[in-house]
Amino acid sequence: MSVTVPPAETAWIMTRVLGFEAMEQADLAQVLEAAATFAEGVLAPLDRPGDRAGAHLKDGRVVLPEGFAAAFRAYAEGGWMGVSAAAGHGGMGLHEAVALAAFEPMSSANMAFGLCPLLTQDAILLLEQHGTTDQQARLLGPLVAGRWTGTMCLTEPQAGSDLGMLRSRAEPAADGYRLTGQKIFITYGEHEMAENILHMVLARLPDAPPGTAGISLFAVPRILPDGTRNAVRALSLEAKLGIHASPTCVMAFEGAQGELLGEAHRGLPAMFAMMNAARLGVAMQGVAVAERAFRRATDFAAQRVQGGGPILAHPDVRRMLLTMRALALGGRMLALGASLAEGARRALLIPVAKAWCADAGVEAASLGVQVHGGMGFVEETGAAQHLRDARITPIYEGANGIHALTLLRRGLLRDQGRTVSALLAEIASVPALAATAREVDEAGRFLRLAEPRVAEANATPFLEALGTLVAGWHCARLLAHADAPPPAADAARAFLALVLPRARHAAAMLSDPPPALLATSPLL
Repeated sequence: MSVTVPPAETAWIMTRVLGFEAMEQADLAQVLEAAATFAEGVLAPLDRPGDRAGAHLKDGRVVLPEGFAAAFRAYAEGGWMGVSAAAGHGGMGLHEAVALAAFEPMSSANMAFGLCPLLTQDAILLLEQHGTTDQQARLLGPLVAGRWTGTMCLTEPQAGSDLGMLRSRAEPAADGYRLTGQKIFITYGEHEMAENILHMVLARLPDAPPGTAGISLFAVPRILPDGTRNAVRALSLEAKLGIHASPTCVMAFEGAQGELLGEAHRGLPAMFAMMNAARLGVAMQGVAVAERAFRRATDFAAQRVQGGGPILAHPDVRRMLLTMRALALGGRMLALGASLAEGARRALLIPVAKAWCADAGVEAASLGVQVHGGMGFVEETGAAQHLRDARITPIYEGANGIHALTLLRRGLLRDQGRTVSALLAEIASVPALAATAREVDEAGRFLRLAEPRVAEANATPFLEALGTLVAGWHCARLLAHADAPPPAADAARAFLALVLPRARHAAAMLSDPPPALLATSPLL
């Protein structure tokens, strides 16, 4: 059973529908074919065993499932860590959209494994954009080669998503800075697949002003240049619903040596380079799990006999399968389109892609369980793992509700809706989408004029409406090409028939909510 979409289809979509011109279609297909071959041959066989074994902390060491270390070495030796890294730092120098497209089969094959290279690639991007020349010379080579991995250390127990409340502190020292504090939910914060781990840590300097304006960014290695262990360790691993093979660590920084990245007190804007890249990666995780769940469910439906024949012939089963495939296709184009966008449109689309694709992955995985019936609710078929793994994507890298507020405040209110309206005007030029585009534009106008709490209460349905419409726009553009791959064309038609109507429904949901929803007193 294939675990991912045909690479040639993705290459065709990127070059013919999304306007990617940095590579020839055949060359792009070759890169994505290699990624799919590695994913299916090396990573997919480790997925279910890794889920059952999980990651464990023993005597301060994280023990990963059997085969993960060898797979990581093969991944690094294949050059996959540096797909979009600059050639001068040892990378391939390709567009980040190529790296994102190549990440899909890796995540389809083994979502838990893929989180480690995802964050490492994002750390590389952060250093390329905000590191000094000296830092780039020292730190990028080992990361690109896969000898080191990277983490993102933001969240603290008392702060959660409110980074303005973080307490980790950094004290100036003769050899840089000494960091003290505790971070939670640190993906691959400790492991032994690589010789070193470079933690990207947000902390406060002694003279830091309060709130997010007082946050600085530091690079903190597990192993110091002289070969000694730094004062950073994993206190525990979280027991989780899914992604069991990915160690989610509680990390303690106990006077750990680090160095400042970027300007003092300007750490959060610098960290956004890594965060936004990670958000696109999570969007692609949603796409990947939707595609994997679709393929598993389709294979099952072709073999499962009920009512005198395979359930694949039943119209309602076909409806569910087509919806899964449509969600994967729409999400793929939404995520890749956001990666290829520039300026204000890119900033607008990243939170939309993250939230919409994450929700699509959960929905598709849930439909996959439904197609399997009772066999989907038990672990034997593997359908349940997709749903368990997918459920984290609407939560991490910013909960989806936070991205809806980001869309509202930064994408809609900051420029009085000009960026949104320009996008919707372009979509409205497609006759079949004109009415929906007008309704979504009217919903945006309602939010711009609404009281702040009313607007916030309606942010999520507006994101759903906009994300669905943009994905549907890409599907309509795909169908305008007579040479569209037949499976992609079928999925695009399914999207327009089964998913696009949700945009009008979501836009129509925007209204003045009842007072109880906005009240500050407890509901119960």
